[in-house]
Amino acid sequence: MKKARTVFVCKECDYQSAKWLGRCPSCGAWNTFEEETYEDTTAEPEKKTARRLFLSGQNEETEPQLLDYENLPAYLRTDTGMVEFDRVLGGGIVAGSVVLLSGEPGIGKSTLLLQICNSIAKTKKVLYVSGEESVGQISLRAKRLSVKSENLYVLTETDAGKIIKHCEKQKPDVLVIDSIQTMFHEDSTSIPGSATQIRECASIFINKAKTDGTSVLLVGHVNKEGSIAGPKVLEHMVDTVLYFEGEQRQNFRVIRAMKNRFGSTNEIGVFEMTDVGLREVENPSEALLADRPVGVSGNCAVCVIEGTRPIIAEIQALATATIFPAPRRMTAGIDYNRMALILAVLEKRLGLRFSGSDVYLNVIGGLHIDETASDLGVALALISSIRDIPIPDDVMCIGELGLSGECRAVSRLDWRVKEGARLGFRRIFVPARGAAKCQVPDGVKVIPVKSVFDILSLLAPEKK
Repeated sequence: MKKARTVFVCKECDYQSAKWLGRCPSCGAWNTFEEETYEDTTAEPEKKTARRLFLSGQNEETEPQLLDYENLPAYLRTDTGMVEFDRVLGGGIVAGSVVLLSGEPGIGKSTLLLQICNSIAKTKKVLYVSGEESVGQISLRAKRLSVKSENLYVLTETDAGKIIKHCEKQKPDVLVIDSIQTMFHEDSTSIPGSATQIRECASIFINKAKTDGTSVLLVGHVNKEGSIAGPKVLEHMVDTVLYFEGEQRQNFRVIRAMKNRFGSTNEIGVFEMTDVGLREVENPSEALLADRPVGVSGNCAVCVIEGTRPIIAEIQALATATIFPAPRRMTAGIDYNRMALILAVLEKRLGLRFSGSDVYLNVIGGLHIDETASDLGVALALISSIRDIPIPDDVMCIGELGLSGECRAVSRLDWRVKEGARLGFRRIFVPARGAAKCQVPDGVKVIPVKSVFDILSLLAPEKK
């Protein structure tokens, strides 16, 4: 008779303990232990050996091979039919690679993958495995998205072993698993969604990809902290980790690569959710500036670089007087600590009293800005709001602020200036050190800025 034993497993590093611990002694993470039950299989060596061979995907011993570039297989990329998605991947899906796509519930992961499968199925065979929806429910979405292809197969199954058997029969070029948290393996006694099940099922699909050259797309859920549910080792096992971001109440969606063995991690893909699925946004700068108000204080345009693409975003600042001793600070799309730093610089260097005002900072369109090149635009928007003086509509700011109030140089200044000129900005404030070497388009005036004192003249009231 099999004996069951209970252990506590850290979902970050897979450290096992006989009792629950608040902090993992291996990785130092807090509140990451989950209870799991295992069956003692020490008395069944034959079953353990068969399971080990199944997980490895090998039926015989492997031998070392001489590294020869001519005999190695050519891992070609497959276009997904979406330029934005291909840009994030580095040019398309690599044969034999494993891509993990994660995002919040309802963000559009299944919709995006079904559209991608429809495009890939025009030239290759695709197997879409769903562990959360029935075939009828998938068909309803496919009808709405106008998805119809002879090479697109749908399977509703959660047993990883049975899925591999279907793959051996169908021999698909692309395998989609939606989602990895619903999969289980019969040799593991833990429940589906546990750290052990996720790790073992992912190992099965990864070995399938590496041995047969099948491209695998895994869908991963996120927990309430925003990270991928399951063990952290899952992100180390796959080749590419993508995050699908965006607010559900807004139409724009952004895909970011947090890990990519076959491309850059600095690229982003921008999409718009419509009634017929996700639509690519080829020029996100125009979309973000479409409804920009005119003649209102606190609005300033900035240019940030996402990979190889310059994006112009609109910063909105609002400073209002408060009667409470502790004024409120709130940010959306910008790091809160970065805003606090800029406020401290403006109070110390310019003498502006933000300590008696509530300050709200927002980036239009749900975009998240992590680059410090937006500091000068944030500072100008804050000054404009507290003084209630509008910023001219043809002004754009580029530059990083230091604690002394100096404006420091940023990378790829020519790209930013060119993008601003294309969208109609005629006065562009740039760091003084890079202004002399910057290529200025016709009709554009580049204004060098050494410190925050230089931008005060822009908001000075005109003499009558």
